[in-house]
Amino acid sequence: MFNKILVVCVGNICRSPAGEYLLKSLLPNKHIASAGVAAVVGKSADKTSALVAEEHGVSLEGHVARQLTSEICREYDLILVMEKGHIEAVTNIAAEARGKTMLFGQWIGQKDIPDPYRQSREAFDHAYELIDEAAKAWAKKL
Repeated sequence: MFNKILVVCVGNICRSPAGEYLLKSLLPNKHIASAGVAAVVGKSADKTSALVAEEHGVSLEGHVARQLTSEICREYDLILVMEKGHIEAVTNIAAEARGKTMLFGQWIGQKDIPDPYRQSREAFDHAYELIDEAAKAWAKKL
């Protein structure tokens, strides 16, 4: 049913790459990618985000940030966003995607996964822990 999954955050350099690569490791038979509602197009994953992921056995090597478009939204069966506000941002880009857009933290009680960009290492650790827990919850549901 949900074979193509898109993970979305703001810049597509911190949270959504971590969510994408975690889901890929948990759901190897699904097509999973990421994008940003205000992407830092062409940039690799944030260094601290990549370091935290690497310490948990997940490589963000090769990630390149891309801007979310209506065309990209049409390609996916399920769009997972990091914050409630991102649902509106996705809907503004592609109104038809609203019905298939859900929170990444939907199943863990933590509805929003806070943006660690330009914050402390602890903020990145906290965000990664939430993303990891949420990815595992989604893997069970899918």
